Amino acid sequence: MQIKDVANKLNISPRAIRFYEDKGLISPSKQENNLYRTFTDKEIWRLQTIISLRESGMSVADIQKALFEVDTDDKEQLQYYLEMQRSVVFAQWLEFKQIIETTDTMIELLKQNNSLPIDDIFTLAEGSKRLREMRKNWKDTWNFDQQALTHDERVLHNDNEYKGYDEVLDLTLQWVKPRVGEKGLDLGTGTGNLAQRFLQKGIHMAGVDQSKEMIKLCQSKHPQMDIKLGNLLAIPYMDNQFDFLVTSFAFHHISNEQQLLALDEMRRVLKSHGRICIADLMFETESAQEQYMNDLRANGRTDLLSTMQDQHYGICSSLLSWFDDNGYITKHMKLNDLLYIVYAVPIQP
Repeated sequence: MQIKDVANKLNISPRAIRFYEDKGLISPSKQENNLYRTFTDKEIWRLQTIISLRESGMSVADIQKALFEVDTDDKEQLQYYLEMQRSVVFAQWLEFKQIIETTDTMIELLKQNNSLPIDDIFTLAEGSKRLREMRKNWKDTWNFDQQALTHDERVLHNDNEYKGYDEVLDLTLQWVKPRVGEKGLDLGTGTGNLAQRFLQKGIHMAGVDQSKEMIKLCQSKHPQMDIKLGNLLAIPYMDNQFDFLVTSFAFHHISNEQQLLALDEMRRVLKSHGRICIADLMFETESAQEQYMNDLRANGRTDLLSTMQDQHYGICSSLLSWFDDNGYITKHMKLNDLLYIVYAVPIQP
């Protein structure tokens, strides 16, 4: 086939095809006598792949990487690129959703007041901007990809960050009391140790993690799980998908302000009766946090102080207040100096 025939077949312009050729994404052969391009079935398939990846929003540079994995038959790496693209697009969708909600609020204010005071506009705009920046500002400063291979061994022998690990995972299962037919989501699933408790009870589980190496290990351990690349601030699932949501030892990797955004995200992906269980390192109150840090300084525990400066341990009382304000009943338990479990069930109308 020549370029015009291919353009008609794929419903794109010859100019677009030449652009992809200039970028090195395709390399059709050229006839010796007139240098007309000749497209084989393989080149047409490659163009279809490029068009599909562009439609998903993938950049030309990322398409080049993805096509390299196609050429080398590295399906695992190709899946990672596609998952990464899906995660980016999903975060963008959430941003547009926030913009629409902000605009709807402005419209309602205008209807009610017959005017739109500049202070209200500014407050709404600033709130929308802050949410967008919170989603973008999170970074993995702990390099979980490198930690993946040793994660399961490390949680068994770390009496600081992971003290009470198995106990709190078992307690999470007991408190949630999953029923056959329910669908659960494990946020920050890591290698799937919490999700495993539910899978063993015959419960369908999905998982989200931002580390491709953690996902790889989790998928090898639990091939029946649906696992997606993403994080707590932009959960890569549509609204009202799950009956319950659990998360363990992940919440303290986002700031206290981001934790409130994460709670909104959790509520978004849950059904109306969806319940939430958070097992993590936190303090009872802000004053308890201050006292704990002072005690560490007094005892010369600079090692723990340094470690905790990289974390964002939650404030249990703040979580409970959020759940109370948003129509949940809760129970919680302190398992050791820093480890808490919080369980929240929405109050049915």
